[in-house]
Amino acid sequence: MADVKLLGSRSSPFVNRVQIALNSKSVNHVFLEEKFGSKSDILLRSNPVHKKIPVLIHGDKPICESLIIVEYIDQVCSSSPSILPSDPFDCAIARFWAAYVDDKLPSSMKQLRTAQRDDERLAAIEEMVGAMVLMEDAFVKCSKGKGFFGGDGIGYLDMALGSYLGWLRMVEKTVNVKLLDETKTPSLVGWAERFCSHDAVKDVIPGIDELMEVVAMHKAMAQAQSPN
Repeated sequence: MADVKLLGSRSSPFVNRVQIALNSKSVNHVFLEEKFGSKSDILLRSNPVHKKIPVLIHGDKPICESLIIVEYIDQVCSSSPSILPSDPFDCAIARFWAAYVDDKLPSSMKQLRTAQRDDERLAAIEEMVGAMVLMEDAFVKCSKGKGFFGGDGIGYLDMALGSYLGWLRMVEKTVNVKLLDETKTPSLVGWAERFCSHDAVKDVIPGIDELMEVVAMHKAMAQAQSPN
């Protein structure tokens, strides 16, 4: 896989999972950072429908949507390690939980960060913890006693959920709540440590301070655009 460019931002979990997929396959690529608050001409040309990152450009072919990109990378780079499970049932289960993660986590984390009242905050915490408990059960079943959702190595569902770990940790710190803990999600706690230490991951997931700066910039931009 040659002549690969990735349009994105370091703080985006959707971009991060594509970076991890590329790293796991040892694909050399050029990372084109999108400037905060603007959309480059190449982004608008490459993704005219949604105008969003990430976009993978392979040669002159743009591919959009993070999980679709991850699957594309796995299909084009057919050498080991595989990202998607080889068994059709296991593959379907991984896709199901990846869709669940993207449906649940972004909205729940935003709700938790922006909750104003105690009841809103408690409801958001309950929803997030409930989601993590479900993922704990999914890990036990998918990993089959091994270290990752994908078995011995990181796979599709590892990348889908693991790309949110930076944001989960940032929310834990800013809201002062544990979303992953040894009591309710012991397997996920161990998995998160292994995942973030993996060679394909450790230089990708942004730190808490970096993400807090991103949140602050989003707040400042929203305030500047709101009517007085």
